[in-house]
Amino acid sequence: MSWGTELWDQFDNLEKHTQWGIDILEKYIKFVKERTEIELSYAKQLRNLSKKYQPKKNSKEEEEYKYTACKAFLSTLNEMNDYAGQHEVISENMTSQITVDLVRYVQELKQERKSNFHDGRKAQQHIETCWKQLESSKRRFERDCKEADRAQQYFEKMDADINVTKADVEKARQQAQIRQQMAEDSKADYSLILQRFNQEQWEYYHTHIPTIFQKIQEMEERRIVRIGESMKTYAEVDRQVIPIIGKCLDGIVKAAESIDQKNDSQLVVEAYKSGFEPPGDIEFEDYTQPMKHAVSDNSLSSSKEGKPDLKFGSKSRGKLWPFIKKNKSPKQQKEPLSHRFNEFMTSKPKIHCFRSLKRGLSLKLGVTPEDFSNFPPEQRRKKLQQKVDDLNKEIQKETDQRDAITKMKDVYLKNPQMGDPASLDHKLTEVTQNIEKLRLEAQKFEAWLAEVEGRLPARSEQARRQSGLYDGQTHQTVTNCAQDRESSPDGSYTEEQSQENEHKVLAPDFDDEFDDEEPLPAIGTCKALYTFEGQNEGTISVVEGETLSVIEEDKGDGWTRIRRNEDEEGYVPTSYVEVYLDKNAKGAKTYI
Repeated sequence: MSWGTELWDQFDNLEKHTQWGIDILEKYIKFVKERTEIELSYAKQLRNLSKKYQPKKNSKEEEEYKYTACKAFLSTLNEMNDYAGQHEVISENMTSQITVDLVRYVQELKQERKSNFHDGRKAQQHIETCWKQLESSKRRFERDCKEADRAQQYFEKMDADINVTKADVEKARQQAQIRQQMAEDSKADYSLILQRFNQEQWEYYHTHIPTIFQKIQEMEERRIVRIGESMKTYAEVDRQVIPIIGKCLDGIVKAAESIDQKNDSQLVVEAYKSGFEPPGDIEFEDYTQPMKHAVSDNSLSSSKEGKPDLKFGSKSRGKLWPFIKKNKSPKQQKEPLSHRFNEFMTSKPKIHCFRSLKRGLSLKLGVTPEDFSNFPPEQRRKKLQQKVDDLNKEIQKETDQRDAITKMKDVYLKNPQMGDPASLDHKLTEVTQNIEKLRLEAQKFEAWLAEVEGRLPARSEQARRQSGLYDGQTHQTVTNCAQDRESSPDGSYTEEQSQENEHKVLAPDFDDEFDDEEPLPAIGTCKALYTFEGQNEGTISVVEGETLSVIEEDKGDGWTRIRRNEDEEGYVPTSYVEVYLDKNAKGAKTYI
């Protein structure tokens, strides 16, 4: 089967068919392009979905992800992020392996088709030119033959007429001979052109057209094979990512199987355990005979050791059970026990002590005391532990900075041309003072932590932290509160104690524990004087001569907070940069 022999007379239809084949190939390319766009859009939506439900840094949501169920959900989000990455791989591979190659192939195919059909049209024009020459020679031969016949007939007519002179007859005879010779020449020319045309026509239909049509046939078959290979590649691109997608799904299943409900329950206990002992039994009060008002030794408001029991009706006010409101009217008759029991079941617990007073004040002011005394014992221990760990990190950071300055000073001493060693003395002294200040602060919190751990139920020795020297600057109110807790083994306080210490409550320090979602505005710019490798947590690396934005100036700790772009920010030593603050910026100080 050959188009050259079977379709020798279908030049125009073949031209239309090959153009249709190119259109089909371009349509398939467009289909693959739209598929890649869909994959990219799907991957982008999956990434945005995963990012939307990621826990925000320094927020309460991040604390919730300590539970195994939340960790499994976080793993699911991460796996979905990887899952989206595989769809991006599909898009990239389809673009590089199918779309790019097919677009280039279509251009080559169009050029080849144009060349083949140009040769075909050229052959057609040549055979048409030969045909026109043959027709022209044929008409000329026919015309010369007719002229020769008319000249011969005229000669015969003149020769038969006796009235015509001999000269006229001779002239007619010569004219007839000339016409006859012209007819013979036209005949020979016509015969030659006819033979030539037949040869050209045979070559056209048996050589030129079959060859051109064979090239067109091969071109069309290559196009068909190429589109088939592209469809196989289309399927293979999807098949290649199936194992990785399966691993992502297996990761989700593994995360789901790692959920431990018992562990989550234990975390709830650790998160909300107050450390208080439950109240003991209420003793029976017999109103038939006067007797002293006694309360169970296991209750939260047992009397202090070493003091005599207060009798009923005494002027001194006794300690209250924490869930019962104090009856301030001494003359008012006591309610029946059943009423008090109902009041106990429906009322909110209220511990009348110095700690509850400070807690109430702190809640009203929206602040947290420095020693976290507004928290229950167990929660207070965790807060103090976290504070101690943070201070140790700060001490380590300052120590690293001190070591770096010391090394730089040694370099300056060995190579004076690099810098003046004396210029680093002030900075070294400042860092040393910061370290000492942080150590005193850490000792203060360690002392509070040791005091809290001593009041909690027995814990493992590894969990307890040994306190150092207690900071002499500890507030008197904390000392008083600690003495009161020593007097009350169960950690309860009386209303008298809260009233006596109420005037001693100092305004708690405000701790900035809020993390704004919006990035801090820039208050100026800075230029790096030296290269700094930020290897510690919270620091950022800078290169000498680099210009960055300042978002928080040095607050006396020797560090300046800078930002390189919207997502990369951290602290660098203030001595490593030259700061140019904007006087109009919010939070910027005016330097004279």
